Amino acid sequence: MAPRILLARHGQTEWSLSGKHTGRTDVPLLDEGRRGAKLLGERLHRAPFDGLPGVEVRTSPLSRARETCELAGFGDRAQTWDALMEFHYGAYEGMTPTEIHAIRPGWLIWRDGVPEGETLAEVSARADEVVAWAREADRDVLVFAHGHILRTIGARWLGLPISFASRLRLNPTSLSILGWAYGEPAIESWNEVGHLTG
Repeated sequence: MAPRILLARHGQTEWSLSGKHTGRTDVPLLDEGRRGAKLLGERLHRAPFDGLPGVEVRTSPLSRARETCELAGFGDRAQTWDALMEFHYGAYEGMTPTEIHAIRPGWLIWRDGVPEGETLAEVSARADEVVAWAREADRDVLVFAHGHILRTIGARWLGLPISFASRLRLNPTSLSILGWAYGEPAIESWNEVGHLTG
């Protein structure tokens, strides 16, 4: 079977709750985020995943992703990887979309990028590195990371430009699976959060 990549977004933080762009600022998980990470772990340790024996696990080095990984029960198997860090938002770090639109009407990160931060091409290249690694694996892989980089990985898995990521919503502590259909890269499931309400 061709390998799949399972994407886990980190749990809720104060900044994700308020809609602030959280790039390299190391904001901790809220209690709600810790609870969600444990529920995600319980889901991944039940059928059909059964703990994902043999899966290769990587996580962003930022604490909100690492702690989500640990609380989900995969910390002992995880390797940190800078390619999974969130978009470097530069001058827009810590700002909400409303605050950014007040100074830059009509702004869309997936089209316009950010000043003093990473370019869209740089974020896309990091996502391509993750996609290439996942496709070279002889088994499924699991990554714990952040909303915008995971959305970019989703777009690039499909061979689409980073702008397509604007159409992929992703909630905290969600699970998504990228796989294959008819020999072509496909989305098996996206932004699943049933484990948080079940």
